[in-house]
Amino acid sequence: MLQGCAISYKFNGASIDYQTTKSIAIADFPNQAALVYPPLSSNLTEALRDIYSRQTRLEVTRKGGDLELEGEITGYQLTAMAISADSYAAETKLTITVRVRFTNNNAPEDDFEKTYSAYQTFDSNKLLTDVQDELCAVMVQEIAESIYNDTVARW
Repeated sequence: MLQGCAISYKFNGASIDYQTTKSIAIADFPNQAALVYPPLSSNLTEALRDIYSRQTRLEVTRKGGDLELEGEITGYQLTAMAISADSYAAETKLTITVRVRFTNNNAPEDDFEKTYSAYQTFDSNKLLTDVQDELCAVMVQEIAESIYNDTVARW
């Protein structure tokens, strides 16, 4: 006669049914951008593996998971911004673009393909080689968190 209900809150934001979903396969994300920053591919792949292993109980594998994440880096570009009075760019914008394919083998209606991008600006008086490690680390983390939120957190 009485029915109960339960509300479950998870502080990491993940909404995963661990009874049916036990693993996530994260493939390497190759860099197919015209301008290539060599560490970017491995940094992005490792950031994704790290966020899922830290914030979920899923086993992170390279192939054959209940959830599958794959894609490629499609863009790494510089754009002049904020032109100064002497007609030179005062700032430069660095943008990373990643195409992602997500497959949920237990719930195919959750599958998607989506493009993510992040950017950071830096003073044009600085060389890209002096700032790209720091800027890329920030952008990779932002992209990894967005992918995580869209796949298992569902904010």
